[in-house]
Amino acid sequence: MSDANWYVVHTYSGYENKVKANIEKTIENRKLQDQILEVSVPLQEVVEVKNGVKKTVQKKMFPGYVLLNMYMNDDTWYVVRNTRGVTGFVGPGSKPVPLTEAEMNSMGINHTDEMLIEFELGDTVTVTSGVWENTQGVIKAINPHKQIVTINIDMFGRETPVEISFTDVKVEN
Repeated sequence: MSDANWYVVHTYSGYENKVKANIEKTIENRKLQDQILEVSVPLQEVVEVKNGVKKTVQKKMFPGYVLLNMYMNDDTWYVVRNTRGVTGFVGPGSKPVPLTEAEMNSMGINHTDEMLIEFELGDTVTVTSGVWENTQGVIKAINPHKQIVTINIDMFGRETPVEISFTDVKVEN
């Protein structure tokens, strides 16, 4: 299998997040996690001034588009192309064209930097920030593409999986 590439999908305007959610659900249902690695709606922080009050808000960088990091094959093409809200891949005809290194770098989405992960499956970690701060859990899954770990925490007497960013966990010795 060749390397995964970033592709751009055109969507109905305002449907970007819905398309992202639908594709992620399909990935989960059809077990395509190893073929469609990441679905992204790039956001940027913009300062708006309304009634004399400055407010920082998140705006879509590319309204009407969703970015996908995936291995292109008949199955992945079909799944994405037939997702509700998707009008097609960006490229001539029905042939998707992957983004170049320069295009990815200019958008700030190039994830080619290898990250040194200091933990592994089964490690006990403590959450260092966010809602689950100071909560301990055991790592059940590691997703280097999204830079998250799934840990099981004890909530209401039950083991509950929670996704936490790499930067928000530290390994317990």
